[in-house]
Amino acid sequence: MKKSAQKLVKLLSKKNLKISFAESCTGGLLSSSITSISGSSKVFTIGLVTYSNQSKISLLKVNKKTILKHGAVSYETCLSMVKNLSKISKTNISVSVTGVAGPKGGTKQKPVGLVYIGIKRGNKTIIRKNLFKNKNRYSIQKSTVNQAHKMILNII
Repeated sequence: MKKSAQKLVKLLSKKNLKISFAESCTGGLLSSSITSISGSSKVFTIGLVTYSNQSKISLLKVNKKTILKHGAVSYETCLSMVKNLSKISKTNISVSVTGVAGPKGGTKQKPVGLVYIGIKRGNKTIIRKNLFKNKNRYSIQKSTVNQAHKMILNII
């Protein structure tokens, strides 16, 4: 996690790009992975931990109907989170994360380890559905951060 975060900060800095995060199931781990790197203040603008549905609605302006219809852990919610974060933060790259870290809270339709990661850069938006099979809460969060790092590196 640290090596990819260092690589990210270095590359973002080199290209003079700013990044922002809206996290749910990672609870700030993604933001922390970047801010633990020296020089991150040049590239990291804002990190929101919108853990509750209410914070997704009030801070990120996710439509309440989207959450009621599709759930907080869904393609639609992740897309809304990343698009609205982009408007709020005015950064070059915006990232959203929403999922079920477990060990409880999973269902047959949305099992523990289901995580959506959204990335927006300019007019390009990618939402990726992931299913991390490692059922430990922290390992799911770490896997999510590592996957987000890979996705960001691919879009830079």
